[in-house]
Amino acid sequence: MTETTPAPEQVAAPLGVADAGELLTLQRAAYATEAQLYGDPSLPALTQTLDELVDELRSVSALGIRAGGRLIGAVRWRVDGDVAEIGRLVIAPDQQGRGLGTRLLRAAEEASGARTFELFTGHLSVANIRLYEREGYAKSRREALRDGVELVFLRKSAAS
Repeated sequence: MTETTPAPEQVAAPLGVADAGELLTLQRAAYATEAQLYGDPSLPALTQTLDELVDELRSVSALGIRAGGRLIGAVRWRVDGDVAEIGRLVIAPDQQGRGLGTRLLRAAEEASGARTFELFTGHLSVANIRLYEREGYAKSRREALRDGVELVFLRKSAAS
């Protein structure tokens, strides 16, 4: 599917503590399909509490995309030196496949000001891995999370 110019309300905008409830709802909806894929309803993104998310939002940067006022996509990151650790890139299930993940990933990379980007996803999350590789990320390592779930870490350096 080709990417078109986003509608004005579909431009990535900062998210903060006030958005935590809506962000948690989006996160749980997006990760429900991951839980089914891995047969594991206790994935960290699904067990995170509202208080934990509020605390996290105080120490990370976050962007979200809205449509008609509804939060339909979001991404979070933290910068350590010149490395941005990107995480929890989530898209509402009914909005996936429309280029929102790509748009948010690029926006986070740009906003971070970092020279290197790192992220991870589950080993069975083929669509996620495909997105990241298409955006220039390369697999750097694998790590067992628990039986049946391996994390695939990917890394990308900014173009000089």
